[in-house]
Amino acid sequence: MMKFRPCIDLHNGQVKQIVGSSLSGDTGTLITNFSSDKPSYYYAGLYRADNLTGGHIIKLGPGCDDAALQALRAYPGGMQIGGGINVSNALFWLEHGASAVIVTSYVFKDGQVFEDRLADLAALVGKERLVIDLSCRKKGDEYFVVTDRWQKFTNITISKDTLGYFAGFCSEFLIHAVDVEGQCSGIAEDLAADLAAYTPIPTTYAGGVKNMVDLYKLEDIGRNRLDVTIGSALDIFGGTGVAYKEAVAFNHRK
Repeated sequence: MMKFRPCIDLHNGQVKQIVGSSLSGDTGTLITNFSSDKPSYYYAGLYRADNLTGGHIIKLGPGCDDAALQALRAYPGGMQIGGGINVSNALFWLEHGASAVIVTSYVFKDGQVFEDRLADLAALVGKERLVIDLSCRKKGDEYFVVTDRWQKFTNITISKDTLGYFAGFCSEFLIHAVDVEGQCSGIAEDLAADLAAYTPIPTTYAGGVKNMVDLYKLEDIGRNRLDVTIGSALDIFGGTGVAYKEAVAFNHRK
């Protein structure tokens, strides 16, 4: 049964909700939906109290390490972490309470898979503690994996072969539909259908959820093979579409 997985997105050390497609080097173009006056550990403690597992902390650029560590201390073993993960720091985050590390840009180079790096990271932390982020954007009729703050297209498409290949290195996928991420405009139904058809391992879909109807729609399209994370639509992040209590209750259905 599909479950809601929580998130903590950090930017400049603050919990924020950002329109993913606006994440570029030019801060003038950044579109921020929500900036919290609460610390990261407040949200981690909330998720811990409600027994929400499999969520993630994402560091969106520099200046986020302290806030990430505070969240992990509040919920040790309860959340994954991503953002700048590589072989030199992955064990640090696991030793400080992350349940798994999430990797994306580190394992790609010039649009190609940097297989040596991927294999080395999987060998270092263990497949069971590695999550690969294959967040993607649509070009033509296909979804392409994007890296470097979701600005750089790779030549890798979301397909049965792609997901089968990467599943050999990790235990889960985290996949944002970047074109709709942060917009509360509805889910990317075609991507969700592809993921449900192709993924051989647990996969979390993110992007575009606007209300509880979308959760049930994703559950149906995903054939109970996908989990979901919700950001900007949640009331705890300033949204109006989904009450956090509703999302928690969704997980505790009989």
